[in-house]
Amino acid sequence: MSLADIRRDYEGQPLDEQHSDEDPFRQFNTWFEQVQRVEADPTAMALATATRDGRPSVRTVLLKGLDDRGFVFYTNYDSRKAREMAETGRASVLFYWPSVHRQVRAYGNVHKVSGAESDAYFASRPLESRLAAVVSRQSERIESRQVLEGLFEAAKRAHMDGAIPRPEFWGGYRLIPEELEFWQGRESRLHDRLRYVRQADGTWQRDRLAP
Repeated sequence: MSLADIRRDYEGQPLDEQHSDEDPFRQFNTWFEQVQRVEADPTAMALATATRDGRPSVRTVLLKGLDDRGFVFYTNYDSRKAREMAETGRASVLFYWPSVHRQVRAYGNVHKVSGAESDAYFASRPLESRLAAVVSRQSERIESRQVLEGLFEAAKRAHMDGAIPRPEFWGGYRLIPEELEFWQGRESRLHDRLRYVRQADGTWQRDRLAP
């Protein structure tokens, strides 16, 4: 079978000015509430970053917070994604929810969240996840899996009481969108695309894009 033979039909519900919110965050929340019932992991989002000279990279991270400021996720501040965000101050995310034939894209500036916000989230994580954040020097070379597991077991013994402070090299980022796009798959590839662009006064301009 060739790749040309792999096709999917899209039969989503209409997405238009009558079936969407004027505010993109309210629109995202509406969709997010719906997909939580059908998607295995609705918080998964592809995070795209680039170096200052335009070399891109992308990976999947998890959405851990959303408000009217933007999308929050957490990572190691020394990771590749963090270094690239430090270089450019910008990033883009993509949510793909195949069960409902929907995508959401957002692009904008990224800033570290406050230390208090990172502390609160870190404290809410399971013990093993906190230990993993402490011992993993994300994106750096390691000799073997055994080395990583040895560091993990040593950290577990050192923190038998479960009191693990957040490492200084780990914390959150907030992507503050300048632009969001909502994509709804439709029949005959006549997909619905609504784009929201933030204006200088903080309001949003909503446009329809051709599929």
